[in-house]
Amino acid sequence: MKYLEPMLRDGALSDKVIIITGGGTGLGKAMASYFSELGAKIAICGRTAEVLKATAEEIFQKTGGEVFTITCDVREPARVKEVWEEVVAHFGWIDILVNNAAGNFISPTERLSSRAFDAVIDIVLKGSVYFTLEAGKYWIAEKRSGSVLNIVTTYAWTGSGYVVPSACAKAGVLGLTRSLAVEWSKYGIRSNAIAPGPFPTKGAWKRLLPGPIADKFDAAMKVPLKRVGEMQELANLAAYLVSDYAAYVNGEVVTIDGGEWLKGAGEFNHLDELTADTWNEIEDFVRKNRGK
Repeated sequence: MKYLEPMLRDGALSDKVIIITGGGTGLGKAMASYFSELGAKIAICGRTAEVLKATAEEIFQKTGGEVFTITCDVREPARVKEVWEEVVAHFGWIDILVNNAAGNFISPTERLSSRAFDAVIDIVLKGSVYFTLEAGKYWIAEKRSGSVLNIVTTYAWTGSGYVVPSACAKAGVLGLTRSLAVEWSKYGIRSNAIAPGPFPTKGAWKRLLPGPIADKFDAAMKVPLKRVGEMQELANLAAYLVSDYAAYVNGEVVTIDGGEWLKGAGEFNHLDELTADTWNEIEDFVRKNRGK
């Protein structure tokens, strides 16, 4: 199965310095590993030093590439500024920012407090803004080209019940992506996003499908392709978008969800639950009543 294999040629990201928020686990870890495999120098940040160090060692053993780890709470703009400066001091420059850090949980919206909203919006939206501002200021001042890749979600444009704080935050990140793609392009700065469908990760899915819900919910059944995504698929797409091969891709949001959101958006898509016998009954009814 080709989609389980690396996509880009060896060295496609050679000499690129990439910083990834939330890079110690899940999607961030998968991207960091593949970027390193392609020759990039990687900086991963997160809140738990032990997790970051374990990931860095795992990637080094796999690729031989250096991974710089740095603890950071993306909700703190002063710390974000320090992180950017420390990564530049370590590697000499930064070429690419991947805003991947996220927080989410399910709940009826009327049960949420203002703090619950803040917990998600501060990480997803404000954290992305803080890092993006540091990136833009740095690249513009240094007269360097750069690339920002934001991880959003399909309900950034459709909305979704039961994850309203996340939907609000991701919609903001989507707006950030498209707005800066226009405003900062004159400086050679590209801005793009990926909207993943189900890519099960231990941390995120435990929060989104806690306890007994996990046993009743099969994410693959919502996807027309009848499977969930593989990490290498997302890493392949991310690597392309941040690479020089995508130099003319700017302001784009690429959905990688097997058709999940389109299935949910179509008014009659639920009819795939009908059996062949039911469809036969419908056809017979239509024929008998044609012209009446």
